[in-house]
Amino acid sequence: MSSFLSRRSVLATSAGAALGLGAAAAPATASPSAARYASGPEETRTLDELHQAALAEGGKLVLYAGGDTPTQQDRLKAAFTRRFPGIDMTLIVDYSKYHDVRVDNQLATGSLVPDVVQLQTLHDFPRWKEQGRLLPYKPAGFSKLHHRFRDPQGAWVAGAVIGFSYMYAPAAVGSDAPRTPLDLVDPKWKGKIASSYPHDDDAVLFLYKLYAERYGWDWVARLAAQDVRFARGSNSPEDAISAGQAAIGVGGAGSLTASASEPVQWAVADGHPFMAWGQRLAVLRQAKNPTAAKLYLNWVLSAQRQQAAFNGWSVRTDVTPAGGLRPIWEYPNAHLDGFPRFMADRAEVERWKQTFALYFGEVKGDPTPGWLGLHPGA
Repeated sequence: MSSFLSRRSVLATSAGAALGLGAAAAPATASPSAARYASGPEETRTLDELHQAALAEGGKLVLYAGGDTPTQQDRLKAAFTRRFPGIDMTLIVDYSKYHDVRVDNQLATGSLVPDVVQLQTLHDFPRWKEQGRLLPYKPAGFSKLHHRFRDPQGAWVAGAVIGFSYMYAPAAVGSDAPRTPLDLVDPKWKGKIASSYPHDDDAVLFLYKLYAERYGWDWVARLAAQDVRFARGSNSPEDAISAGQAAIGVGGAGSLTASASEPVQWAVADGHPFMAWGQRLAVLRQAKNPTAAKLYLNWVLSAQRQQAAFNGWSVRTDVTPAGGLRPIWEYPNAHLDGFPRFMADRAEVERWKQTFALYFGEVKGDPTPGWLGLHPGA
C-alpha cells in the first residue's frame, strides 16, 4: 500500500512528455450527512499557534500511515518533529488494507490508538464519515484544495498526489527503453521485469485493470509468460531494479520531475493509462490528541509543504506543479476519478484480484512492513 510524501523519487521520463489533457469533472454533491457533519470555517490559527496548543494538550501524536516498509516515513517524521519541537510523534507504517481494519477493530473494542489515519483505502473515509467516526475539520487552505481532494464538510482531505506506472533502468535497457506498456510483452524483456502483485495492492490492481481494459487479455497472458518477478510491496519494483535484478518495473510510484541522471526512470506514455490518487487523511473523532492531529493536517496542506511534493503534483489549486507539469486533474489518462469509484465497489475489486491470480499465481511472501498486530503504537 502506498506511502505519503516520502517515497523515494525515481527518475521520470522528460517532464515535458505530453500526457493528454482534459477538463475536470464537476465537484461531487454533498453527503446526506452534511448537516450533522458541519465543521465550521477554515482554521485561522497559525502553525506556531497550533504547535503551542498541541504542546499544552500533551505534546503527543499517533499517526497510522499506509506504506510498504517500517522506515518509509522516517523523513516525514523527522521533518515534522524538527519543525515542531516537543511533539512526541509515533508514526506506524503498514499496508493501508491492514491499517483500516485495525482501526475498525480498535473502535469496536474501545482501544483506539491513532489520532490520524493517512491511507490509500479511499472507500473507508465515506464509510467512517457516515458512521460518525471522523472529526469534521477544515485546515487552513481547505478552500484551495481541488474538489477531488476534500470532503465538502471536512471529514477528510487528501494530503498528497501519488501516481503508479511503470519504470526502467536506462543502463539496463539502453536506447531500447519501453515506450509504452505495450512494449512490456516483447520477448526480449522476458525474465527482466519486476512487479508488485496486482492482487495484493488495490492501486496496483487498478493500474493492471487499466492495462487489461486498454490492451486486452491477450496482453495480460503474454505478460504472464514473461517470467515476471512478483513481490509484495509497491516499493519492490524499484528495489529490484536498483539491485540489478530487473531492468523494468511495474506498479510503483515515481516522479516526472526527477533529474535525468537518476538510475531509474518512472515513465508515463502520451495517451496511455497510468493512475493517480490523493492519499486521504482524517482526524478520528475519538482521537486522544486532536489538536496535534489538526497541527499535522495544517502542516501537510501548507503551501510550503505542498511545493515540496516529491512527484511535482500538489493537491492545492494555488500551487504550481514543478517541472512544467500541469495539475494532476488535467491528465485524463491518470484516471483520477476512476480509482475512488473502483475502490468503492469491493465486489469488483475481488473479481479483478482473483482473475489476476489465475494469470500470475497466488500472492506469496510476508508483508514488507512486517506483522504489526492489533495495537501498534499503543
